[in-house]
Amino acid sequence: MNSTRPKQYLPLHGKPVIQHTLERLHLARVNSIIVCIAENDPYWETINLPFSVKRVNGGNERCHSVLNGLQALQEQAQPDDWVLVHDAARPCVRQADIEKLMTQLASHPVGGLLAIPVRDTMKRANNQPPTTPPHPYWGETGQEVIETVNREGLWHALTPQMFRLEALSNALQTVLNRHELVTDEAQAMEKQGHHPVLIEGHPDNIKITHPQDLSLAELYLQEQNVYTR
Repeated sequence: MNSTRPKQYLPLHGKPVIQHTLERLHLARVNSIIVCIAENDPYWETINLPFSVKRVNGGNERCHSVLNGLQALQEQAQPDDWVLVHDAARPCVRQADIEKLMTQLASHPVGGLLAIPVRDTMKRANNQPPTTPPHPYWGETGQEVIETVNREGLWHALTPQMFRLEALSNALQTVLNRHELVTDEAQAMEKQGHHPVLIEGHPDNIKITHPQDLSLAELYLQEQNVYTR
């Protein structure tokens, strides 16, 4: 992000990114919100929320942070209660999509996640340094294509992801006990033999990753009629 502070604290339409995200979750039908924050995070105390959330320490990887949050929830929730896991850097998630996820999966035995079908042609790269010399103006070339991947049945995984408290906790703990890492909660459930459901959301539920994403997120928020001028 070319920034001195974490992306979740960068300003977006007058508020830090994470504040937009938490306000979206607060509008949904959730009983409590837990935020997983680095232990020595100096920015969290600057966030001014009109509702209460609980802070817990995060971990080295996403799966460690999520498990810490789930363990904190066990003090107030039942094993079969639903939990939603959402990225702090996804401030544009629509309340309607959160409600859709919760409603459609309310009676499902496993749970699932917001996602969008892949629409573009997918290429697999060789992950090797370029074999062609750098262009004098454009610099280094990209990686080489080794195959075109069939996009049929492929989806982009988004968040929130929704699973039962005990089932997700056990899945993450099992993965970590095997000294493995997973990139999202659905993968942990898949490793236990479960089949999470893909619930189609909107493509404006972007994750702030690059500097230009902030401008795009502001545009999306305006288009969602969240703000008035």
